[in-house]
Amino acid sequence: MKKSIAIDMDGVIADTETHLLNWYERDYGVRISLDEIQGLDEKEIFPDKTQSRKYVLTPGFFRTLPLMNGAVEAVKTLMESYEVYIVSAAMEFPLSLAEKLEWLNEHFPFIDWRHIIFCGDKSIINTDYMIDDHIKNLDYFKGTTIMFHAFHNVNYDHHQRVNNWDEVLELLEK
Repeated sequence: MKKSIAIDMDGVIADTETHLLNWYERDYGVRISLDEIQGLDEKEIFPDKTQSRKYVLTPGFFRTLPLMNGAVEAVKTLMESYEVYIVSAAMEFPLSLAEKLEWLNEHFPFIDWRHIIFCGDKSIINTDYMIDDHIKNLDYFKGTTIMFHAFHNVNYDHHQRVNNWDEVLELLEK
């Protein structure tokens, strides 16, 4: 029997960081670099502390997220040895549900609908591994945690960190 992996969507297979910064530049003409936001909370990356939330509540935001480099190929590779589930705490942004599903169907059409889980609290997920960028999801997970690097988690080191999809594959091939 294959071991199972829960893979987060936003910040892990979808590049939310770049998308937020691109939308801000589009709207305000100011380019903020990834280096400038390292260690900040999502609420702190823009001068208006509500801007990030405004973007994620905007229709089209989740549907137009760019892919994380190497994510499609890595997920396909993982599916050869693991039961892979895409798990998103989408209930926080209920208007995102249809957009996230459309995005997954476009970029990951090989993932069966039974392997897509939209939930509120990820502590209910019972897979062997969880790959996520948010500490709040990893801290309460009962299996093996893998923290995907993100600007908001750079100051945490109590989970196994990976910086990209090549490192995920290397770690799970051991």
